[in-house]
Amino acid sequence: MLKGKTAIVTGSTSGIGLGIARAFAAAGADIMLNGFGDAAAIEALQADLAKEFGVRVLYNGADLSKADQCETLVTDTEARLGKVDILVNNAGIQHVARVENFPVDRWDAVIAINLSSAFHTIRKALPGMQARGFGRIVNIASTHGLVASAEKSAYVAAKHGIVGLTKVVALENAESPITCNAICPGWVLTPLVQAQIEARAKRENIAVATAERELLIEKQPTARFTTVEQLGALAVFLAGPGGDNMTGVALPVDGGWTAR
Repeated sequence: MLKGKTAIVTGSTSGIGLGIARAFAAAGADIMLNGFGDAAAIEALQADLAKEFGVRVLYNGADLSKADQCETLVTDTEARLGKVDILVNNAGIQHVARVENFPVDRWDAVIAINLSSAFHTIRKALPGMQARGFGRIVNIASTHGLVASAEKSAYVAAKHGIVGLTKVVALENAESPITCNAICPGWVLTPLVQAQIEARAKRENIAVATAERELLIEKQPTARFTTVEQLGALAVFLAGPGGDNMTGVALPVDGGWTAR
């Protein structure tokens, strides 16, 4: 479906981003990976994806908290892979605290990585997409881009911002073959969420399995985690022909969270 296309997926060395990168590679797209991790492990990941799917897989370790490195990620992809057809803004971090106790430096970091980085990559990728007459932008927001939870002020603000940014980019490019959509996952068992589960278990002095069940059931009626494979399949759909006339939407994949 995506043979001949080139995709950047930020935060793609693990978790949701890696699941989306795998799905794009399986659909035939060349991939620019981005994220943190052990250099040898990332090199092995590149080689494994390239061998398994027969596509080009490169890596750029841009620090997305810095605007100039967001720009470099796009220009490096254009230089080494020829173009950017698909941009997935997935990179994100989390910090949990009440507003009056929220460290200013953590607020700034969450906003920079979860929101501002998407603005910087989009504004750099758009001119090339516009010149070629094709583009797919997929922003990984969150259920927290639609509803709020206590003690997550920076994350909720950033994800609501991502949904708003998605709508603006969609409207500004509505008459062109460029779409911009947001995916809003509920609970996905990523390293970030696993850390929250373990912290809850420790804080409440309960088993990790119990903490996991409680985390799910209080928000997600299905009591099942959304999988990275499901998110990857949706991202591929949005990037393919089926998504040609879908733009400016925020799609919940949340096990019924926002249905309540």
